[in-house]
Parts: sequence; structure tokens; C-alpha cells
Amino acid sequence: MFWKRTLSGAVLLLASFVFIYLGGVYLSFAVGALSIVAYFEMTRALGLKWKEEFNYLTAWGYVAIAALYICIAFKVSNIFLAMTAVLSVIVFLAIYVIKFPKYKAEDVTASVFSFMYGPVMLSFLPLTRGLDKGFYIVWMIYICSWGYDTFAYLVGMAFGKTIGNHKAFPVLSPKKSVEGIVGGILGAALLAYIYGSLLLPEYTWILVIMAIPGGLIAQVGDLAASAVKRDHDIKDYSNLIPGHGGVLDRFDSMIFTAPIIYCLTCLLMLGI
Repeated sequence: MFWKRTLSGAVLLLASFVFIYLGGVYLSFAVGALSIVAYFEMTRALGLKWKEEFNYLTAWGYVAIAALYICIAFKVSNIFLAMTAVLSVIVFLAIYVIKFPKYKAEDVTASVFSFMYGPVMLSFLPLTRGLDKGFYIVWMIYICSWGYDTFAYLVGMAFGKTIGNHKAFPVLSPKKSVEGIVGGILGAALLAYIYGSLLLPEYTWILVIMAIPGGLIAQVGDLAASAVKRDHDIKDYSNLIPGHGGVLDRFDSMIFTAPIIYCLTCLLMLGI
């Protein structure tokens, strides 16, 4: 399992570098494909299955994702992007009204949540890549998610039980310790400092500042994905990625860090 997980992680990292290097249409469509899988995984976890009948709510979600990422690929304005996302939600509700009482309130709620949770949040990855200096800044999403995860795991294993074993979330995730969370945040900040010193020296300390909330929100993302799985009694969202599970299992923290890094970049570096 360890080697399978390590190899899968290496392949994902290599693929990430290739698509981020290419940027533009290539990155947008690659993340769009991940978003479609994420939407499928979440709708299935929440019980929105096709069964014998055509499910208009679920089907519209795929159309909305395609529309969103086509807009991103061809660099429409942010206002138009926001309109696309909002109109997509309105269509979900229109389907609910037109087909009433075929679908219940919880069905449309689950559909909108599945659309916003993975596809919309992940869209900030190509959006970050499209910013000024985006090729360098976009890697902060990885530092704050995968970097945080790595340091949180290592510090939690090394010190979680030896200096107090302070459980951070005893009900939701008994293995996570306060020591691991602190170690993850500090580790992400350290990686940001090293990364900034090498590639963006004029922004080094801004990147360090960004890594702190980025690391914290990565933990929220991880726990949110776990909470949904516990609520619906599933182990993994799928078995698409060997050793990791599904897209939502592997990219759970990145789903949350992507919009945070985008917003912090606009506020702290670009003055938007």
C-alpha cells in the first residue's frame, strides 16, 4: 500500500507540473476533467443515483461544469464567470420547480453542494495559474495542501503521542493531534519560505503569511471530506487513484486551499 500510494502521488505530482507548465486550455480542461469526477463522486456519496430514470439535476451538473471550465479555458471576465456559476445554481432550482414533486429539497441541495464543493472550488487552480506570476504562485496551493498534509503526518507521528497526545478532533478524526496540526502549519510556512527565497525572493514573507491560513484551511478541507464520508458510511469516494481513493480523497485539502490562495494573492500581492 505504501509503495502504491507513493507511486500514485509521484505520478500526480508529475502530471500537475506538466499541466501547470502548459497552463491555459490544457490546465483548464485537465482540472475540468477532475471536477467532473469529483462531482460524480460527491453526488454518488450523497445518494443522487441515476437508477432507472434520467436524473435531470445530476445531468445538469455535468453541463454546468463543462460551461464553467470552457469559460475559464478561454479567459472570459471574472464577472462572466461569476454569472455562469450563479446561473448554474438557478437552473438547478428551476429544474426542482419544473419537475416538482419529482425531486425533494434535499436532492437539489445535494446537487448544488456537489457542484460548488468540487468543481467551483477547484476552478481557482487554473484561475490562480492565470494571474500575474501565476506559474510560481499556483504551487502555493500544493505547498499549503500536500505540504501541510506531509508535515502534519510526520509531526503527528513523531510527537503526537510523546508530548501529550492532544486530540484535535476526537470524534471526527481521532488520529489527528494538535501537535500534528501545528507541525503542518509550520511545515507549510517553512516550505513557503524556502520556495519564495529560491523563486520569488521579493514576495518571500508574503508567501509565508499566505501559508498559515492556507495550512489551516487545508485541514478544514480534509476534515470536511471525512465528515461527509462518515455521515454516509463510506471509506473512500472511489478507487480511481491507487492507494489514495478518489479525486475527493486525494484533492480534499486542495479544494479548499485553491480559492484561499487565489484570494490572498489578489489581496496581498496584486492589490486587486
